[in-house]
Amino acid sequence: MGQRAESLDSGAQGNEDESRKKDAQGNKDGDSGTPDPLAEARNQVTELTDRWRRTAAELDNFRKRSARESAQQRTDEQARVLSVWLPVLDNLELALEHAGSAPDGFVDGVRSIRDQALAVVDGFGYPRVDDRGEQFDPNLHEAVGTVPTADHRPGTVLHVVRPRYGEKDRVLRPAAVIVAAEQR
Repeated sequence: MGQRAESLDSGAQGNEDESRKKDAQGNKDGDSGTPDPLAEARNQVTELTDRWRRTAAELDNFRKRSARESAQQRTDEQARVLSVWLPVLDNLELALEHAGSAPDGFVDGVRSIRDQALAVVDGFGYPRVDDRGEQFDPNLHEAVGTVPTADHRPGTVLHVVRPRYGEKDRVLRPAAVIVAAEQR
């Protein structure tokens, strides 16, 4: 029994030695159960750097989107205010038409005010456009009447009742027009 106890002791000791060797090798290879603090720190730095870059990109996109939306709101508000003033311009035009070509100081003053108002509207990017002779376009014109004629192609703008303000891509108000129709 003495030999047997001795061999059991040496077997247990051999298992412990093998376990220590494996632990030592595992620490060298990085396969041990204990985490490597340096590797964890590097992973955390990589993750935080990635999150920081994504957040910076989101912030940049937000700034660009905010600037775009702010510019659009400003443009929309300018158009709204200018469109409210267009009837005033129309009335100045009517006053000048009724005054005719009278060389009166009052008429000259009204004409000067009308010209100044037109310059302001044009300065905001909505020039007054004369559409006489143009082909009718429902995006730019509002037909208020038709006149049968053989002198013009059907669909040609013959008379502008109320002028258009703005270019093709940015119309403040479409023109009210009388359009040529086919003569029967």
